[in-house]
Amino acid sequence: MAASIESLLEEISGVEDPIEELQSLKTALLSIPVSALRDSLSGQRLDVIFSLLNTNERKQVELCVDILERFLMALSPVQVVQNYRVELQGGLTHPNESVKILALTQIGRVVEHPDAVTEILNNNDILRSVIHCIGEEKMSVAKQAIQSLSKLSHSKPGLDKLFQTDLLKVMKDVMATSDIVRYRFYELVVEISSVSPISLGYCANSSFISKLLSELTGDDVLIRATAIEMVTTLAHSQHGRQYLAQQGIMDKISNMIRGADTDPFSSLYLPGLVKFFGNLAIMDSPQQVCETYPVFQNKVFEMALDPDPVMIGVALDTLGLLGSTVEGKQVLQKTGEKFKSVLLRMSQLASSGATELRVRSLDAISQLLTLQPEQQTEDLLALTESWFHLLSNQPMDMIRNISTQPFPELHCGALRIFTAIAAQPWGQKLMISTPGFMEFILDRSTGQTKEAKDAKFELVGSLASSSTAAEVLGSQNYIRLKTYLREGPYYVSAVASVGTEGAD
Repeated sequence: MAASIESLLEEISGVEDPIEELQSLKTALLSIPVSALRDSLSGQRLDVIFSLLNTNERKQVELCVDILERFLMALSPVQVVQNYRVELQGGLTHPNESVKILALTQIGRVVEHPDAVTEILNNNDILRSVIHCIGEEKMSVAKQAIQSLSKLSHSKPGLDKLFQTDLLKVMKDVMATSDIVRYRFYELVVEISSVSPISLGYCANSSFISKLLSELTGDDVLIRATAIEMVTTLAHSQHGRQYLAQQGIMDKISNMIRGADTDPFSSLYLPGLVKFFGNLAIMDSPQQVCETYPVFQNKVFEMALDPDPVMIGVALDTLGLLGSTVEGKQVLQKTGEKFKSVLLRMSQLASSGATELRVRSLDAISQLLTLQPEQQTEDLLALTESWFHLLSNQPMDMIRNISTQPFPELHCGALRIFTAIAAQPWGQKLMISTPGFMEFILDRSTGQTKEAKDAKFELVGSLASSSTAAEVLGSQNYIRLKTYLREGPYYVSAVASVGTEGAD
């Protein structure tokens, strides 16, 4: 095997137009397992393939990249950096983006390896080129560069190298290229900051984060919208939230929501502001966030009643997020009539209108109505039951009608609402008292897509696993549910096709 690869490499080196030979080598490599390839590579150098990258022939470059990718992945990161450091460095400035991505991917492997990373830390030229790749026109190249530098920063020596040497100036210079490139660096900084309080300290001390936070109130509303997304990502870690609170960012964003009413362009960034607080509420405490920043909750209700589908969509997602927790449910319930009117609006949206909003509305309703067995206190069961009955005079019929419409996503969305109430005794009582409902649940002919079968199976599972199901539904129905579960989601009855024989 090693001999055949060696002979193919020799053939390539002596040919003027090596496309055919490269194709043969690529085909041969695909049939060799990586472990076997690793053994066959001992003592072989890939200089000949690397040298063939110096061409304008796109096909030749692509074949070389495929071959090198296969070869290099068979080597350890230490072998890669010791034998091909110069070639990787050359790849970072190659005009073809696939060569750059190959080099960046290998550098990403190297910086993750404790024994190999030193070679990169001691090579400023390579790191300078990686930083410059973030400013590349092709987003795929920039993404790979961000990933490699993010991995490098997982160690203290990596952080020191990026933030406490002249590379910091290189980053700031490349960052100043354009708005787009600046935001790529913010993405890198947020990624690094999220790892630990120490890494956040490096980013803060280098003034990157304060620069990002100042963009929140900049004149350009599109830049503002992007900044809010970045800050929301930063708030995913506890130390990130702590830092933002110390900088007064929560108050700033609260004031931005308040001021949005007088800004004609606020629709471009308002959804981001609301998402920020929605995420904050779930990660910290819905009650604390809603009480400290009442403007957030009021704005969500206002957006739910807004005619703009973008605003409605964000409000629905946020309400679902808040209502997925017990504390969030209680916060919403406390608002009384305000939430009742919002719930009615959600019901209307679920029943008619654009399919996307209908699906988001159904999902939000199912989150609001879900109660895990350990959460089912008398008060909370009374709360979810009262919300269900606010949806319509006949909520069971309403949801079942939606489930019979010829849109798989609506069908599944409606089934998820039934799944939510199936785990609660009041929901089970409604199901058994609704004519034909148990037949509807156990009928395998409705919803033929995989998603629909999975959603139905989940509904049956939710019912059958409830401790009150056997008593409420009766032993016969309970046994039928258990049989359905045992047969699995995709069971097809062998006699289903002859069920109407002789009906005439």
